[in-house]
Amino acid sequence: MSCRIFYRQADREQKMTVRLHTGDPCLYGAIREQMDHLDELGIAYDSCPGVSSFCGAAAALNLEYTLPEVSQSVVITRMEGRTPVPEKEKMRELAGLLEKLEGQLIEGGYKEDTPAAIVYKATWPEEESYICTVSTLAETAKAHGITKTALIIVGDVVTHHAYERSKLYDPEFTTEFRQGVK
Repeated sequence: MSCRIFYRQADREQKMTVRLHTGDPCLYGAIREQMDHLDELGIAYDSCPGVSSFCGAAAALNLEYTLPEVSQSVVITRMEGRTPVPEKEKMRELAGLLEKLEGQLIEGGYKEDTPAAIVYKATWPEEESYICTVSTLAETAKAHGITKTALIIVGDVVTHHAYERSKLYDPEFTTEFRQGVK
């Protein structure tokens, strides 16, 4: 039975239907096409996010991606597979293949000893994480047999040192909810 027929039948019978995805459906989950089908059928739905692998990778490494004075940006991309990637977003345009990634990161201004990490199958039971440097990314992946289903994290956030403390808990910092104490 196709999903369209199943959804329509369940809706007619006033049954609740759950379409369960791994991770967060808003990232590489093909959820838009499923929502379009439900819209076409006039069936109401809710989308409930899961845990994205990039969040799971941060948890595996006990890191925060946005440390004051270290990093305030997160770029999420993927390699092209069966689903094509727009030309301007292809990995060769952003960073290249893993073997080329090291060189391109260095060409782009990262030092060879910049901290990096590889997290394989973040949030899965077989999750593995490895701390390395920009110049040892390919070597680390090869040593552990990692060829896909991995996230690469680059920057000082990996080692989470030498960052400015957030003003969030600074007693001298005034917010809309409290007056700072000087």
